[in-house]
Amino acid sequence: MSYQFGVSKEFPCSYLPDRQERLLIAVEKQLNCAEGYSWLMSQGFRRSGDQIYRPHCVNCQACQSIRVVVTDFMPSKSQKRLLKKNQHFIVKISHQQQDNYYSLYQKYINAIHYDGAMYPPNYEQYQTFLSCQLTKQVFIETWDEDKLISVAVTDELVDALSAVYTFYHPDYKKSALGVFSILKQISIAQLFNKKYLYLGYQIDDCKKMNYKNRYFPYQILKDNLWKLVNK
Repeated sequence: MSYQFGVSKEFPCSYLPDRQERLLIAVEKQLNCAEGYSWLMSQGFRRSGDQIYRPHCVNCQACQSIRVVVTDFMPSKSQKRLLKKNQHFIVKISHQQQDNYYSLYQKYINAIHYDGAMYPPNYEQYQTFLSCQLTKQVFIETWDEDKLISVAVTDELVDALSAVYTFYHPDYKKSALGVFSILKQISIAQLFNKKYLYLGYQIDDCKKMNYKNRYFPYQILKDNLWKLVNK
């Protein structure tokens, strides 16, 4: 079966300076469902809100879709240390977005990403970016006693989970809550009997996007084939 896709105009790349970015956009209505979204993710797509896209740049292949093979995942020594260090935190799962998330998101963007495209934060942008009608969502909350300190927004696919976005309280930056949340997403993917955790795009030359290849084993999409990488 063949599908039609839209192609965006070129615009300045969000990740690499002096480069232009272009997107391939899923426009077929029959793909706007859990099964269609799951298939598109296996083809290297991601979502922002309900728009599903994939980089489609003319002279650049820097963005590489990456997914952890959760069935075989083995934490590294540093990851085990982090889990032990943060073992006093309480992790909860919510299947609905909660009202107290937005204030945490605001703190995160204002303190951590004040130089990014999402600054200054506003509620409409927050909802448009993170909300999803395509599939079920899981919100992985991390608590320090009665204080919410992190939320990992996660989509549930047919055979995988997809890490959409994580935001955390700036006062807990030393707790490496981004890494901690990925480790918990892997655990929950295992709990849900999923094969993979999608982490988005690994971009080796971008400091903010080159951390995703530290969870072994993982698969990376090259030339439309998933290639396994072991430690």
